[in-house]
Amino acid sequence: MLSVMPYSVMAIVAVMDVTAGPAVGLLPLVALGPAFAGLVGGWRRTALIGGLALILCLGLGLYDGLFASRRGYTALASVAGVTAAGLLAAVMRQRREAELASVRSIAEVAQRVLLRPVPRSAGPLRVAVSYTSAVAEAQIGGDLYEVVASPSGVRVIVGDVQGKGLDAVETAALVLAAFREAAYDEPDLRHVGLRLERVADRELRGEKFVTAVLTEIRDDRVVSMLNYGHPSPVMMRPDGSVGFVEPPQYALPLGLGMHGFAGPEPYEADFAPGDQLLLYTDGVSEARDAAGRFYPLDERADLLSDPDPEKALQALRSDLVQHVEGPLHDDAAMLLLRYHDP
Repeated sequence: MLSVMPYSVMAIVAVMDVTAGPAVGLLPLVALGPAFAGLVGGWRRTALIGGLALILCLGLGLYDGLFASRRGYTALASVAGVTAAGLLAAVMRQRREAELASVRSIAEVAQRVLLRPVPRSAGPLRVAVSYTSAVAEAQIGGDLYEVVASPSGVRVIVGDVQGKGLDAVETAALVLAAFREAAYDEPDLRHVGLRLERVADRELRGEKFVTAVLTEIRDDRVVSMLNYGHPSPVMMRPDGSVGFVEPPQYALPLGLGMHGFAGPEPYEADFAPGDQLLLYTDGVSEARDAAGRFYPLDERADLLSDPDPEKALQALRSDLVQHVEGPLHDDAAMLLLRYHDP
């Protein structure tokens, strides 16, 4: 539609000018053709349409006998000036589009480095992940997740960095780098948490902090967790029962460690074939509808019944977007762990 608009406008102006006659003075409106072309097309197309507009203006001016006075030359000058302005606008717009494409390309590379694709299966688990950034045109933000298959079991982190923007991305990169190294090296999940605490205390400044839940799934069909002030994961059993796996007591987030306050204590839950564990950030649990009601995550867990974990998680995400009736106002990450018996 937009591509044919300049031609349509010039054709309409030509018909109206011929019908109304030279007394009405519609000839300068031919300049609308190159004006629209500069908004939607490249500079070559704008120059072509500008040339056609000048030819059309010259022909109509001769047909109306306007070159016997200044009116014909004024109309030609108007078309030429608008064509020049359209060319300038097209060049500047193409440069901005090229810069935006470059920024998007860099963002995609940063996303692959920071939030690498998680494995679809790890040990006895099938894994699916969904991530939505609240920042327009952005693919990464302050939420983080990772799955590491270590000698001690499958270890998972889902976290949420305080704040948004580049600072949040930088903090998420620090935490993820520390987790990827510690998750494979440390034999005990508590030691993994201690490594993250040291990195956070050393690197985070001011009021920055990170809520996170660390999870370890071992071969004894037990899931062990460390919760640093993060929303409790949701456990779904094959019989349809749903419940939050809450810690005995909540600990401070990473980066807010204080002398005299111990870190979180590991806690466990049964995790057997057929069970599902959903880890998420507060962009999911605190999403509100128009009436201010939070998203009822535990009540919508039945949406995760699809045999394909990725389709199941997509159904839950679609329901979340429908709940808020528009774009999400905070980064929202969900990671689904489904225990299957090979």
